Amino acid sequence: MSVLKANCPSCAAPIEFQNGATVVLVCPFCRSAVARTDRAVEDLGKVADIADSESPLKLGLKGSFKDHKFELTGRAQLRHDAGGVWDEWYATFSNGWVGWLAEAQGKFYLTFYQPLPQGAILPSFNALEIGQTVEQIPNRTPLMVTEKGTATAIAADGEIPYKLTPNERSDYADLSGRDSAFATIDYSFNPPWTFVGQQVTLADIGLGDSESVQREARATSAAAMSCPNCGGALSLAAPDKTERVTCPYCSSLLDANQGNLKYLHALNPSPSPREFVLQIGAEGSFKSGVKFRIIGAVTRSVTFEGIKYFWDEYLLYNSHEGFRWLVHSDDHWNFVEPINAAEVKISGEASEATAEYNGKTYKIFQDAKAVVEYVKGEFYWRVEQGETVRAIDYVAAPLMLSCESSANEINWSLGTYMTNAEVEKALGVSGLPKAYTVAPNQPFTGAFYYTYGLIPLALLFIVAIFMIPFSGFGSTALPSQQIILPPMANETAPQVIFSPPFELKGRRNVRITASAPVNNSFAELDIDLINEQNNEVESVNIPIEYYTGTDSDGGWTEGSQTEDATMSSLPAGKYTLRVEGSWQNWQQPIPVTVKVEQNVNRGVNFLCALFVLLIVPLLAFIRKFTFESSRWKDSMFSGYE
Repeated sequence: MSVLKANCPSCAAPIEFQNGATVVLVCPFCRSAVARTDRAVEDLGKVADIADSESPLKLGLKGSFKDHKFELTGRAQLRHDAGGVWDEWYATFSNGWVGWLAEAQGKFYLTFYQPLPQGAILPSFNALEIGQTVEQIPNRTPLMVTEKGTATAIAADGEIPYKLTPNERSDYADLSGRDSAFATIDYSFNPPWTFVGQQVTLADIGLGDSESVQREARATSAAAMSCPNCGGALSLAAPDKTERVTCPYCSSLLDANQGNLKYLHALNPSPSPREFVLQIGAEGSFKSGVKFRIIGAVTRSVTFEGIKYFWDEYLLYNSHEGFRWLVHSDDHWNFVEPINAAEVKISGEASEATAEYNGKTYKIFQDAKAVVEYVKGEFYWRVEQGETVRAIDYVAAPLMLSCESSANEINWSLGTYMTNAEVEKALGVSGLPKAYTVAPNQPFTGAFYYTYGLIPLALLFIVAIFMIPFSGFGSTALPSQQIILPPMANETAPQVIFSPPFELKGRRNVRITASAPVNNSFAELDIDLINEQNNEVESVNIPIEYYTGTDSDGGWTEGSQTEDATMSSLPAGKYTLRVEGSWQNWQQPIPVTVKVEQNVNRGVNFLCALFVLLIVPLLAFIRKFTFESSRWKDSMFSGYE
């Protein structure tokens, strides 16, 4: 098609289709949607004025993508059946491309029409399932269905490359893939059309400076709004995005259509035993110093074994970043951000299920139905008490990966654990209630003790190894000598015998080992070390006993036929052993074998040091085990008893 100049069929004002791909142009004078045909122009009906928002984009804005320049020449505004409005900007490229830049909740998606391969047939809208991979759409990465819905065209401006009919409803499906891949299936065409591209930032498309664009203020001001039920004055932080708002005066739930309030019904009282601890309107800086404002609060619950467990979620809003959540559960806090569902990989089933995201593995913690119990403030979707989704949580402290799914949508988010002190600092508040339990993704803070407590143990082993050459190795002063004690005159008159003399070195311990062939009997040996130079005597007692037998449990033994005794270092010199023995079978002689060794490594000092140094890491490991037990005892998939 060529550039066309014509007159609006509704108001006769001059209009001009600037781009050859333009199908519909919105008359700037009467707001009629004018379609170009092969022969003339056609009036499709009036379209509403574009609802001004805090979007950084505007018609006429120029950018570039993959080194190709484009200009925003059209804008369509659509409403989701579940509430919420998003914009689709028509991007005309200098090389002839036609692209769509979708803007929703502070995110941007640039897509282009992509015909299907010959013979490929897409699933019907009704047959399409959330989480399904649509293999018919060629792409560098598989595309998964994350949302199904019906859009209503409510407003438009500029030039549109398709036949936009005011208030026309059309089914669509959004798909996501790894590495920010994105696609949309438009079921208003038969067969459906596919638009494939990726999530982008303004900087990616050469519009990084457009964040400073100032939008015209909305005609409906917050100060002018009042509750249609009680007349109380209301103030909306995001009137262009808000779909539901509650009245703080009469507890009414109101529909908010671009700031036009409509009474729906009175809210049921909150069944939660506690009230919200944060105030609507509070502002705080969270990740990367971005300032968010609390615009809504939700009390939700899950039920286990007939018992309801409640927690609160605060909706955070920033005009450029979109929406985030601050979750308060059991007096623990998490800052929650949305993530790409296609980036998450699920493995295993039931209690063995894990999720992988961004190189980290998360273990399943909970899989239950989450119910909206109470709401306060304003929300970007048509929230209702009793609204239910399936909620699955996976944990890898300090992170929590969460999936919320319904029949037509699946959303993944990543929560980061925050301490009370961090939340208080971010919001400028104090006195938040302290937690006395362990949160599912609360990090263990005692790792310092067993991590650094193991360092002294390592040093102990290193010192022990390096001390071996300095302390020397063991030596034998008296090799094994067998001496025979003759029969005793009576059981109270021990026999005495002497060993050959031997040399002892100074500053080395002395170990005397003695053995006797006792069997179900004993021998008592009193051994003296006699210094031949000064006749000084060091004495040790070495009792030897050995018993065997059988009982109902089988055979048993007790004691040993060999025992030893160790003395500290003695002065160097020549020594003799004096062995005085008494034994049970005293009427018979008994052979006794003795041996003397020096510099014997008993490891007593090492073992004592080891025991002392083990106390701190051992207590830390016990604390760690207790901490993990407390974490998982509340899980549906607990591995702890």
